[in-house]
Amino acid sequence: MLDPWNDVCRDTACRVQAEASSASAYPAQFSAEAERISLALPAFLPVDAGAVGDAAAYSLQNGGKRIRPVLLLAWCRLCGGAPEAALPFAAALEMIHTYSLIHDDLPCMDDDDLRRGKPSCHKAFGEATALLAGDALLTQAFALVAGAESQPPAVRCAAAALLARAAGAQGMIGGQMLDLAFEGRTVERAQLEEMNRKKTGALLEAACLLGCLAAGADAAQEAAAGRYADAIGLLFQLTDDILDVAGETAALGKPVGSDAANGKSTWVTLLGLEGARQLAKTLHAQATEALAGFGADADFLRWLAGYILARES
Repeated sequence: MLDPWNDVCRDTACRVQAEASSASAYPAQFSAEAERISLALPAFLPVDAGAVGDAAAYSLQNGGKRIRPVLLLAWCRLCGGAPEAALPFAAALEMIHTYSLIHDDLPCMDDDDLRRGKPSCHKAFGEATALLAGDALLTQAFALVAGAESQPPAVRCAAAALLARAAGAQGMIGGQMLDLAFEGRTVERAQLEEMNRKKTGALLEAACLLGCLAAGADAAQEAAAGRYADAIGLLFQLTDDILDVAGETAALGKPVGSDAANGKSTWVTLLGLEGARQLAKTLHAQATEALAGFGADADFLRWLAGYILARES
């Protein structure tokens, strides 16, 4: 049976586990985890899919921080689960994230020509193929969840429902619709929070909760994961908004200033650059507080919240 985790990653996993007791090892742990995921992803793509498959693979394998699948596996491990058993869920989540980026870049949405320093999918393959490649990744994600033999049927069903809520009209899609509706308008803080919780936060929350689900976590662990996810979801969008003003195109791999050019409402337009930075620090503190009950076992997730706060891309 196909086992991308073990085939690609066994030696690296042992090395990272041995190093993880030191705080200085967390960046290396994150990089190694992201690399393992990246190397495993091609095995989960649909086969013999022609140009659509090529476009899907182009975007899925076009770098990326892999924060969502890393979060999923970290919460699975923290709650006593086996990360390798959660890998299909992690791959599914990254496929949904990638599909959303393909569609975001289309001319009818954000009209961005670059993604992670390379031509956006529609620039490389054409608009129609890019649209279908996104659709293919979304569909394949649910095939992976349904076919995850490492999880019992009840867990697969719960995971599919959780992922559908996070990706659909009550989650990411709903947030994207609000983003379009708010263009060129002044919005209140509550409206901006709702948009961010849906557009950005929903998939990050799904990452944490899917990890809990795969591990058979208890209610208290799931509640802590939800609080952590809510804080880092808003924090992630805050740093995105800050970087769109104060970042560098070379580091971001996409144009700086696109939010202002598109008339988007952001935390910077609402609070100013310094106000946005102060709120980011508050959210980081809330994320770390959510992990208080886990002790030192959650140190990697504490570091990851700090990484999101300080990221430059």
